Amino acid sequence: MSGSTARLNAISAVTNYTPLSEPLNFSDTPMSEIFGSNVFSARVMKECLPKHIYKSLLKTIESGTKLDASVADVVAAAMRDWAIKKGATHYTHVFYPLTGLTAEKHDSFLAPDGRGGALAEFEGKALIQGEPDASSFPSGGIRATFEARGYTAWDVTSPAYILENPNGTTLCIPTAFVSWTGEALDKKTPLLRSNQALNEQAQRVLRIFGHKDGAVVSSTAGPEQEYFLIDRNFFFARPDLLTAGRTLFGAASPKGQEFEDQYFGVIPERVLAFMLEVERELYKLGVPVKTRHNEVAPAQYEIAPIFESSNIATDHQHLTMITMRRVAKQYGMECILHEKPFAGVNGSGKHVNYSLGSSSQGNLLDPGDTPHENAQFIVFCAAVIRAVHKHSGLLRAVVATAGNDHRLGANEAPPAIISIFLGDQLTDIFDQIKKGGAKSSKKRGTLQIGVDVLPELPKDAGDRNRTSPFAFTGNRFEFRAVGSNQSIAGALVAMNTIVAESLDYVATELEKATKGDPKKLNAAVQKLVKDIIASHGGVIFNGDGYTEAWHKEAAKRGLPNMKTTPEALLVLVAKDTVEVFKKYKVLSKRELESRRDIYLEQYVKSVLMEARLVIEMGRTIIFPAAIRYQNELATTCANLKVVGYMFDTDTLDLITELVKDLQDGMNALEKLLGHHSHGLLEEAQYCCGTLLPAMLKVRNAADSLEGYVADDLWPLPTYQEMLFIK
Repeated sequence: MSGSTARLNAISAVTNYTPLSEPLNFSDTPMSEIFGSNVFSARVMKECLPKHIYKSLLKTIESGTKLDASVADVVAAAMRDWAIKKGATHYTHVFYPLTGLTAEKHDSFLAPDGRGGALAEFEGKALIQGEPDASSFPSGGIRATFEARGYTAWDVTSPAYILENPNGTTLCIPTAFVSWTGEALDKKTPLLRSNQALNEQAQRVLRIFGHKDGAVVSSTAGPEQEYFLIDRNFFFARPDLLTAGRTLFGAASPKGQEFEDQYFGVIPERVLAFMLEVERELYKLGVPVKTRHNEVAPAQYEIAPIFESSNIATDHQHLTMITMRRVAKQYGMECILHEKPFAGVNGSGKHVNYSLGSSSQGNLLDPGDTPHENAQFIVFCAAVIRAVHKHSGLLRAVVATAGNDHRLGANEAPPAIISIFLGDQLTDIFDQIKKGGAKSSKKRGTLQIGVDVLPELPKDAGDRNRTSPFAFTGNRFEFRAVGSNQSIAGALVAMNTIVAESLDYVATELEKATKGDPKKLNAAVQKLVKDIIASHGGVIFNGDGYTEAWHKEAAKRGLPNMKTTPEALLVLVAKDTVEVFKKYKVLSKRELESRRDIYLEQYVKSVLMEARLVIEMGRTIIFPAAIRYQNELATTCANLKVVGYMFDTDTLDLITELVKDLQDGMNALEKLLGHHSHGLLEEAQYCCGTLLPAMLKVRNAADSLEGYVADDLWPLPTYQEMLFIK
């Protein structure tokens, strides 16, 4: 290929890349010493706090008891001294507003002493509470512009940490963010509320099974983060990637992912260097990252941690995204977290592995070796099945974004229909219960490979299903519909709340049936689970979620298929949703309405921004390149005609037609942008049903032109270059 000057310069910079910093001395300090070194962990607190203060704080963290405000000054002083020893000059309350991003306001430890000097101050009240401006964050009408007061509240259950910078460090304190009226303006507050509700209802079920120790039951999460890495020279040469996070134009590369040679392939050296530094930085922050590998699409990768409590996992997920973006720049790359940055290849998700358990009971969704005999597991599993069936629309709503709409149902992402994959073993058990009682479990077995030197391998009792949005994968459910750019908090809040409601139902039914007599428990469980499967088993589907046959079958079963964000977000304020969130004190109707409005507004802003960008790029980048090529062809035809040679003008005719399609499409899109809707929902529907198809028409003309315009005239880095030149 020849390429335009800009593209050639970018390719040259990529192929001649040299590291921006010295390699890490990875053998200098063992990973075990690095892990958690920048975290104000329980181990650190035990070392620097008085014994009674430490015990009081630990009781709050582990048992969910109310925080004793009297310990705050002592903890604040110890936290300050620890942070200063690590070079900190400032502290910040870190919170997660409804933008879905991370927010922080930094304050200095130093305060004038009145004698020309300064003291390092950090009192308990500064630890417990901060006051950022609430009016400048999205509130969905909860706060007016002139009503500025909002509060951050210390989340004692998520440890503070030190964030390093080449010029210093900052003490970061995870907090909740609420309005002056006490309403949630963030992702963390409802997550903490939902965990509390989940614990209350799970305790009732456990007491029925004879477990009365009261150990807190909390949800756990292990989010698998998919992402793309491309060189920054390409990134900055693509206004669409820079501004929108995805390519609004781009013809398919001659090679995509069809050879299936990317997945788990050898990680490119430069990418591996990036991964190693990301892991090192995350280890310092106590993030237990475990897995790294190439993903299915070219230039796509994955990082995944070990399970943690859902609240800490959410905080760590935000840290992971921040760290990946920051470290990528040090290696001359851009980390792209958009759900569908490149058309025609896999998009990126954030598979949230979800379970629940306690310190005494362990994982409550672990079936054990004989799950048909594990009545407690069967009850908890049945409760999840019931929850997902009753509130499948809500689970679709909490993953609804403009970016995720491009991903769901395409290139290995699950469809918008929320169903459950149980696998052969559990499906067989629940079928047995439905027919009268479970007597056996399908065994795991042994895999015979047929090579003498290889050992026999234990074989799982069932296969996995990559097309299922909510799949049981051994000892947890994997919610695969969450978008790569989303906070996992929304999904976890929904799962916690609907499972709490289902456990409430289960506990109530078992309490009525047994009346405290443990001898009646087995019969009560048998009837309960049989009834749940009879009423809610329609959500279970182990087949191919991509087929048209499943879409028809799902409709017969009454499973919603909400393909677009404007349609899905309405579920947030549906009667059933409002009732379940209100009953368990997770979100009020006003808080739910605010989220619907915020997410609709974000959808509208995203589509409008992309539409304006399509016109700008089309007119200033693509149209001029096409016209120049058209002029070259026309000049050639004219010159040949002068010398008497009848030249075939098919290519010129095609280019002229495509240029007209491009111009007409942009003009039509511009007129459509002048439309004024009445209300957010109508505007979102207009963006979805009118603007997006109009944008696609412009793209189709531009992408067709890319296949014809001379390579030295085409100005944008191509898919082939961005995805395959490392």
